[in-house]
Amino acid sequence: MGDEDLERYEADIELQIYREYRDVLPMFRYVVETERRFYLANEVDLTVREADGSVFFELVLDDAWVWDMYRPARFVKRVKVLTFRDVNIEEVEHPRPVDVDAL
Repeated sequence: MGDEDLERYEADIELQIYREYRDVLPMFRYVVETERRFYLANEVDLTVREADGSVFFELVLDDAWVWDMYRPARFVKRVKVLTFRDVNIEEVEHPRPVDVDAL
């Protein structure tokens, strides 16, 4: 397999993951980004820890989906992440369905 074939394979996998992300996003409440991974989760617990004068973050995600092209299964029950870098947590706003009877 040449470099061009490998690049094409990785681009195809990234496109498949993006499509899966788009399809599963409505199932989740939070979008979580760390320096290494991108997650969707329904429960997020962030704890700031301190050790030897350094600050780090402990992040526990329940009912999660992981953006990782090398994982055979991206849905996981629980994820624990330790990081010294930034963590971004956003609550997803899902459009509310219109109550046709109320109109």
